[in-house]
Amino acid sequence: MSIKVLLADDSDVMRRAIAKLLNEEPSTSLVGEAKGFAETIQLANELRPDVLIMDLHMSDEREYSPESVRFQLSMHSGCIVAISVWNDEQAKALAKRFGARVLLDKVNLYSELIPAIKRNCPPGAVSGI
Repeated sequence: MSIKVLLADDSDVMRRAIAKLLNEEPSTSLVGEAKGFAETIQLANELRPDVLIMDLHMSDEREYSPESVRFQLSMHSGCIVAISVWNDEQAKALAKRFGARVLLDKVNLYSELIPAIKRNCPPGAVSGI
């Protein structure tokens, strides 16, 4: 059984790269892609992914507090994996506010994403660091 993944990032280039990586992994199934928090919430509600890979900073971030996103996503996605070009304490705190189980540096996604999903998002996992 494959892990259903929803990918949320407002960068077309980054989404294509991550989608390629996920599509090459037999244990994952990319079920949707979102370009902002509004679309992420909508698609999570519709698709109910096992894992949400979500950029911490998207174009509509000023319209959504991390806590409101966390609340809305907690009902519809099992495990949040945060991604960012920032990996400092401030980014880690923001990831936690979103309810992410782990924060990954976008630079290292090729080698770290799939192992991080398998390690941090086992079947039946719930959101929250």
